[in-house]
Amino acid sequence: MGKLTPFLWFDGKAEEAANFYVSVFKNAKIHSVSRYGEDSPGTAGTVMTVSFELDGQEFVALNGGPEYTFTPAVSFSIDCETQAEVDHFWERLCEGGKPIQCGWLQDKFGLSWQVVPSVLPELLQDDDDAKSSAVMQAMLKMIKLDIATLQAAYDEA
Repeated sequence: MGKLTPFLWFDGKAEEAANFYVSVFKNAKIHSVSRYGEDSPGTAGTVMTVSFELDGQEFVALNGGPEYTFTPAVSFSIDCETQAEVDHFWERLCEGGKPIQCGWLQDKFGLSWQVVPSVLPELLQDDDDAKSSAVMQAMLKMIKLDIATLQAAYDEA
């Protein structure tokens, strides 16, 4: 099997972004930093790429310039076992960014994230349509997802 490595395109902030993401995740590290050389498209000596890892997933941050920016069409989902995990990732990734809705946010670099309790797919896929619908309706009213409120909607349906 091939290995997938997301490349994230930044305009001069690849190293700052990689350091930020590594500070958010407990199991994370920077692997390497490469710099533009002479006769390259970037300014010699500036950061070209940063290879880093978040919870076992490798990424590369590339300083490619202002031509491209992130959109919510691509996002990364974080599976959270507890409300404390939801709160941690939500608060940290929203620093300088903005909350969207239904567990989605855009961080200060414009990258979209979904901070999702592990129980949510289970509740939404319940065979009882009334229960799964109640959970969906509860989720649609939320910005940051709240496990207790989702579970209460399920239990009350």
